[in-house]
Amino acid sequence: MRDESLHVFYFSTFSVSSPSRPLEMVEQKQRIVVVDDEQQIRIALFEMLSAQGYDVSVAEDGRMALEIIKRNVPDLVITDIRMPEMGGLDLLHRIKAQFSALPVVIMTAYATVDTAVLAIKQGAFDYILKPFSDEMIMETVIRVFRQTAQQAEPVRVISRKKKNRGKNKPIIGRDEKVLRLMKKARSVASSKATVLLLGESGTGKEVFARYLHNESDRRNSPFVALNCAALPEGLLESELFGHEKGAFTGAISTKKGKFELANGGTLLLDEISEIPLHLQAKLLRVLQEEEVDRLGARGPVEIDVHVLATSNRDLEKTVEEGNFRQDLYYRLNVIPLRLPALRERRQDIPLLTDYFVEKFSTQYDKNIKKLSSGSKQRFMNYSWPGNVREMENLVERAVLLSASDELEVWDFWDDDSRVPGSLVDDFVERPDSVENSREDSERNKDGRHGTVSAESIMPLKDVERQMILQALQKTDDNRTHAAKMLGISVRTLRNKLHEYRTSGFIS
Repeated sequence: MRDESLHVFYFSTFSVSSPSRPLEMVEQKQRIVVVDDEQQIRIALFEMLSAQGYDVSVAEDGRMALEIIKRNVPDLVITDIRMPEMGGLDLLHRIKAQFSALPVVIMTAYATVDTAVLAIKQGAFDYILKPFSDEMIMETVIRVFRQTAQQAEPVRVISRKKKNRGKNKPIIGRDEKVLRLMKKARSVASSKATVLLLGESGTGKEVFARYLHNESDRRNSPFVALNCAALPEGLLESELFGHEKGAFTGAISTKKGKFELANGGTLLLDEISEIPLHLQAKLLRVLQEEEVDRLGARGPVEIDVHVLATSNRDLEKTVEEGNFRQDLYYRLNVIPLRLPALRERRQDIPLLTDYFVEKFSTQYDKNIKKLSSGSKQRFMNYSWPGNVREMENLVERAVLLSASDELEVWDFWDDDSRVPGSLVDDFVERPDSVENSREDSERNKDGRHGTVSAESIMPLKDVERQMILQALQKTDDNRTHAAKMLGISVRTLRNKLHEYRTSGFIS
């Protein structure tokens, strides 16, 4: 008989690749202090963490940070390691002496094994290598607060509205190429065959890797991802294969590598082409023998791992250049899956746009808006060099910045003619614009503003200027109407006209 008193509670699980804020807390916001002598990094981290709902303070050196911490002890400190006045390690030492339970994350562009080990030994929660992505920062913040939550309060209240902001992103699309790839992925998901995911940056290689894992019989086992390009050579070997206590200076405890952590599940080696040659030989042996040797170990450890690898480079060319082992390439390239660029699957652009608009509108408690006709046209004409990742970032930006009833072009792109998707992009990618300009040339015999000649090719900047001046002429110099016709903001138009006056093109 069905128990009517039974209630189901959803608890989201977050992987190390999720940039989302982990939990929606009932209590006050968690406080984070960011310490860095570089203003751009302070601003970037402040804006990103604040957008995720955290209460963020910033300091330009260790002394200022200590004053902030003493006034109101935060929940987390993220600090650079090299700063004037007081460096990150000195700050770490003083924090641990006064506030031993306060977690500290070290940022550094000069990471070595000794530096990393010293930071951890002095009590740092983790270290992050510069340059880093927003996802990397959020991964670490999530792990910090998850661990402190487990130590302090075993049960947290989670917002139902955000219960689905977990680790698994869906594959959005109905393009035939994508559907064929999904079918092929399902057919090999439960095999041990190595899968090589190829494609440009931002095409969704990691999303496909997770899809493979979730469609396999290993779905309930670990999914572990390692970005091979994010670690210096000295740390990469230890991260991959692990090490025994005392294996090298600073190895104060035994550590399992990614292969062992993924045992029974799936291991994703992201940007596999960045692994140094001498480690490629050791990786090949692990793949062939299905056993791993920790640094300093007396014997190998057997593993059972389904290995996936990604690359945005032409590996065959890399092999020819001598930077990647041919035998390792053949071992990885058992099942190659090449993901299409977004410009090759344009019918999926509206689907992806709608998905991201709804996702970020829900995430940031915004009204769900539609794209304006100008934005839709720009999206369909744009070349998307950053692919799906670029679209996701642009939509998130627009959802946060939009102040009108629709998402306009200027909500997605800055008011800068150099930004992709400018007037020049529209002109180049829409052949009908050439015909329109030629017709205008025939009608505009007096040549007040200059025209596009049917017999010659004008520089792109001249084409852009011509389009702007023609729009003004057609609207009787009404800047608002001209800007709307061109699909740009009035501010952009004003800046362009100022540039033309300064250059002497118009009076």
